[in-house]
Amino acid sequence: MADASDPDLAPTPRLWRPKRVLITRSALAWDHGRSIAERADSLGLPIVELTGDRLMLPADDSYAAAKSTLAVVVAPHGKLRLQPIAPSADWRVDLAEGCPAHCSYCYLAGSLKGPPITRTYANLPEIFAALPAYLGQGKVTSRSRTRAHEGTTYEASCYTDPLAIEHLTGALSALVAHFGAWDADVQLRFTSKFDAVEPLLAIEHNGRTRMRASLNPASYARFEGGTSTVRARIAALRRMGEAGYKVGLTIAPIIAADGWRAAYGDLIADIAAALNGVPGLDLTVELITHRYTAGSKAVLDSWYPGSALDMGTAGRAEKRTKFGGIKHVYDTATMRELRGFFEAEIPARLPAARILYWT
Repeated sequence: MADASDPDLAPTPRLWRPKRVLITRSALAWDHGRSIAERADSLGLPIVELTGDRLMLPADDSYAAAKSTLAVVVAPHGKLRLQPIAPSADWRVDLAEGCPAHCSYCYLAGSLKGPPITRTYANLPEIFAALPAYLGQGKVTSRSRTRAHEGTTYEASCYTDPLAIEHLTGALSALVAHFGAWDADVQLRFTSKFDAVEPLLAIEHNGRTRMRASLNPASYARFEGGTSTVRARIAALRRMGEAGYKVGLTIAPIIAADGWRAAYGDLIADIAAALNGVPGLDLTVELITHRYTAGSKAVLDSWYPGSALDMGTAGRAEKRTKFGGIKHVYDTATMRELRGFFEAEIPARLPAARILYWT
């Protein structure tokens, strides 16, 4: 892998350009909603100002039409009541819902209802104002013996990739600045498959934000359509580390395809080389294996009928969720082999990294 610390080698970030931007009437009542409209207009994107708050897709309401649409809406009151998001963080804070990427394993397929439009929220002041009530109330880091030093943690990438749309919204920058100015024992967390981190580099974050790169081997790129290259994501992670941010790896979803040992071994080696020499590096690792439900599989099969991603039953076991649903995960033998590999390889290649969890 080339030297990711060389700025001349950093590729131009891949920026999403939606084919249409829908803005609801209520969203335009907020300064942030109007600023998104101005950003979209400056990029020459088609803007549709709706007369009400109901989103209407064009007659071609296909997956492709929905995936190429950004909607600016007001977060409903339910979004202002934060939900726990174990094992990542104490609380989930949503700036948006939906993602412009085309990942053939996308877990949002089983989580979000309706067409896969990316919705971004205009009422940032209300979202920010809801955060303090949850200070010290979580059960993942707030009360964890091993992670209590992280303070109360807020995850901003549960139902979206906030960096993927940051050039259109500016919401992530605003949230990072908000946490940077928040004089409390808190940490903002987000993970991304994109690399356009430049808007974040000069923000006074005061060490209260951790950016994680969501990574898989480059040989699995066919499963991650529309995202930045793995090399670009790793280079962006280095730039964030050099800007004083806490950083991390979200190796996900771990896929036990043929040759996985060599593929993930090369990935970890490339990461180690890229992050070598970053001053004061604070690095964490989250390990998440591939899983799916019957519902998400049906949606993904309809979205990506030609995908080579294995979602068969061989080598799988059923795991019941706390809500009574069933997830298909790797069987015990495969899980044991995968976990043993990562828990040996990461300390060997990245001795300063802390593995937060395996799931």
